Amino acid sequence: MQASHSSSKARKQRISGSRHAGHAGGHSSPRLTTELDVRIGVFRQPAMQTPVLVLNASYEPINICGARRALVLVLKGVARTEEEQGAVLHAARMNVAMPSVIRLLEYRRIPHQTRALSRKNILLRDRNACQYCGIVLTAGELTLDHVVPRSRGGLSTWENLVACCHECNRRKGNQLLHELTGGMNLIRQPQPFTLHTSRHIMRLIGSADPSWRRYLYFESEPVFEFVA
Repeated sequence: MQASHSSSKARKQRISGSRHAGHAGGHSSPRLTTELDVRIGVFRQPAMQTPVLVLNASYEPINICGARRALVLVLKGVARTEEEQGAVLHAARMNVAMPSVIRLLEYRRIPHQTRALSRKNILLRDRNACQYCGIVLTAGELTLDHVVPRSRGGLSTWENLVACCHECNRRKGNQLLHELTGGMNLIRQPQPFTLHTSRHIMRLIGSADPSWRRYLYFESEPVFEFVA
């Protein structure tokens, strides 16, 4: 048991080290996030946080939620599973197939306006990538940063909040970007997260998932590049 524990600990250290390799020296030249990075960052989650595509009753894709939320909607009779992940949740009284795509049973009117300001939506907008160095991490490994610190009058708005790794967050502290020695820049300027943005992200994430593709119109429409 001790040997197994030591091996597991060493393996975690190797993974952590490779994830942040070159991170400390990479602040001056942030790299662009690729589609593969986005898919790895979003899908490398605990099982109950795996992303699930949500369809309206009309089969229109309207949202992405975690597997836990999707299961709640299915078990409450609000939605039904259209596609499964392949994994099975073993509960005390039943076994439930983990959904990959769910569809609401009643049509919901979705306003074409800015989504609610939340940690989840900011991470989705920024595609799970630190907006200073570009590293892609899971939601639990990221934090939110106020571009203009709250101590300097910065507000919690779409235009002032970005996804940030803990290392960049510590380095920036309560300083403005131009005050940092060696410079520190945003990869892209933060903007509000609209339904239009959400649909582009759905396509970006679902482009490699066969169970999502049929609902995201890949076969009938061209895929447009998302520009934040």
